[in-house]
Amino acid sequence: MSLPADRDLQTDGAPETVAVVGGGAVGATAAYDLSRHGVAVTLFEAGHVAGGSSGRAAGICYDAFAEDRDARVAARAIERFREFDGRGDFAFEGTPYVWLAREGDDRRADAIREQVPRMRANDRDVTLLDPDGLAAAFPTLRTDDVAVAAVARDAGVVDPATYPPLLASLAAEEGATIREATPVRVATNDDGDDGPAVVSDDGEREAFDAVLVAAGAHTKRLLADAGVPIAMKPYRVQALTAGFDRDVPVCYDATAGVYLRPHPDGLLVGDGTEEREADPDDWRRAADDWFVDGAVAAVAGRTGREASVERAWAGLCTATPDRDPLLGELRDGLFVATGFQGHGFMRAPALGEAVAAELLGGEGIEAFAPTRFDGDESFEVVEGMVVEE
Repeated sequence: MSLPADRDLQTDGAPETVAVVGGGAVGATAAYDLSRHGVAVTLFEAGHVAGGSSGRAAGICYDAFAEDRDARVAARAIERFREFDGRGDFAFEGTPYVWLAREGDDRRADAIREQVPRMRANDRDVTLLDPDGLAAAFPTLRTDDVAVAAVARDAGVVDPATYPPLLASLAAEEGATIREATPVRVATNDDGDDGPAVVSDDGEREAFDAVLVAAGAHTKRLLADAGVPIAMKPYRVQALTAGFDRDVPVCYDATAGVYLRPHPDGLLVGDGTEEREADPDDWRRAADDWFVDGAVAAVAGRTGREASVERAWAGLCTATPDRDPLLGELRDGLFVATGFQGHGFMRAPALGEAVAAELLGGEGIEAFAPTRFDGDESFEVVEGMVVEE
């Protein structure tokens, strides 16, 4: 599997018109990449661009993956984030990414020790650290309970709410039409003779050569209404921002299942995963007390300092049976991008480019092909940000 760098995107067999349903990070990226290669793109967003899960994302970006395919996707995403840095309101701030396992957590500690050499074999700038090495490199982190840690240097943080608007504006400069506050449903070519289409609330039908559904947690229902099932489940995650007066790297405590990152308010802390399917139209947007209390305690335990909560919220991620995305063509002219298991935003520049490349007539990422599932599979929702062998 190879990812198409910008210069390698092909246009053989490209559709003339494409509808992108969903103005999040992946949808906006695909709209931009299609538009700059001559496709007439209309992006439909039910609310406003970045108003859904992308705007609620953590904004953590790193390339520390052991699987070679995932490493290439992440590296391409980081490369593009750096290319977009400084355009509009978007900024990519480089900062190390640290992940660790605590003493007594042998399974995750062994997994970190096993994965780091594989990451290095994929040319990732990753180093394994013992507690003393961690303390020397990052003196603001508590290390006395750490069994093993690792640090990835090619990492950073962004304000996730600034990326989709930038890409949507760049798409518009290339000729794309951006239609916010325009909820639509999807119609397949089984519904008529004019190919895939979108239908607005007033019943107006617009036909396109291809339709890409990248509507986050609503993707499953949009496709189900079109008679196309997919193996995806939305699930709820949580985060907060807190006042904090010390510099820290991005840090993921795999034993506790909590991450923290630098933020203009001080810190952003998450995960608060609910491992059950959520209703994308009826879910709690505010964070739960148990999560807030646990996150504050986790910050104190990892840094030795109390954090003052500024804001707390929840968002929706999307899960699949094998924890890999559904990315590519489902049926003739109907494409999907969903199931990112909490890693959608950080990989959006690469995944949006990849699905655009497939729409333009190139090969998709075979392991992510949505047709690998029938759509009626039974599976459990599991946390996306995990360390395991």
